Amino acid sequence: MAERDIAALVITDNAHITYLTGSVAHSYDTRGVVVLPSREQPVFILRWMDVAAAVQETFLERDSMIGYSEELMGDAGKNGYDAVIDFLLGHGLGESGIGFELCNLTVCSAEKFKSRLPQARIDDFSNVVTRIRTVKSDLEIAVMREAAAISDAGVLRAAEVMRPGMREADAIAEIVGTLARGTNGKPGTWIATPYLCATSRIGNPHTTWSEDTFREGSQVNLEIAGVRHDYHVPICRTYVLGKPSDRLLRIHEAQLAGLEAGLNVIRAGAVSGTVAEVIHSTTEKHGFKKRSRAGYSIGINWMEKSIGLQLGDTRVLEPNMTFHLHLGSWVEEDFGYVLSESIRVTESGVEVLTKAPRQLFTLG
Repeated sequence: MAERDIAALVITDNAHITYLTGSVAHSYDTRGVVVLPSREQPVFILRWMDVAAAVQETFLERDSMIGYSEELMGDAGKNGYDAVIDFLLGHGLGESGIGFELCNLTVCSAEKFKSRLPQARIDDFSNVVTRIRTVKSDLEIAVMREAAAISDAGVLRAAEVMRPGMREADAIAEIVGTLARGTNGKPGTWIATPYLCATSRIGNPHTTWSEDTFREGSQVNLEIAGVRHDYHVPICRTYVLGKPSDRLLRIHEAQLAGLEAGLNVIRAGAVSGTVAEVIHSTTEKHGFKKRSRAGYSIGINWMEKSIGLQLGDTRVLEPNMTFHLHLGSWVEEDFGYVLSESIRVTESGVEVLTKAPRQLFTLG
């Protein structure tokens, strides 16, 4: 902020608010955190009814929280950002340089800040907190290990319950129940959207369960995430209820080879695009072209907006970066396959956080 002559920084991305304050309440009302060089703690501005949760969840002192009034609700021309602007104006910052996460704001919200702060110099700080979040602390890694164990439990529960004749809804209820109950004495603290794509929908990466019933021969692509204190650790596994087809066996071997090749080259100092190239070339040698990227950074929320394991990416991996190494491949509109692990980059290689069997689950 000093280098860019910024007197205040306004944070509006929910994941960044969690990172800076510890707040994990999932409020859908507009809120913001204002960072001022003159204050040791940021100022959290949120709807009045959500202040109680902030008091319980965050490290902030009560005088660092401002609850805005209900008058800002239900009016198309007003929202919580008006309270943020009032705070800035009240502290004499109307003609200062102010940083905003412009990429996180709607056009209307960005225009609100510009129109109500016409003398301020607006500076885009969209990726500042993202870059800081990318490298995890040891405490964050410990929480992600707990979330990973929950992901593993969900994968194994799916293998236990999915059978021909079972409704997809009943299977997902068992899986989600496991994600909530957790494991090793650590419950899940949030339910991330689970993706269960069965037979006619296995070419779809991002659909949920349907009203259908599993049949003999059904293939199921499952993508879930264990969550601890908003830290998400995803995992993907593929299941077949009966004898797998030759094509399914071949793509499993190809994607497994690609995954293991990626794990062998990931380490601090590796270039993300080079890792992706190794993965893509390996799967192609086995007869399948992977069209999607090979992974992405994870942490608070399912996906961070920092580094993707993507062809051409020149960014260098650092210790304690965490990724969802995703070998999902959607070959045709009616055929796809998923396999993934969540990982931590280390100085000498990689720690695989998720530990469920790396197999094509064949269920009777």
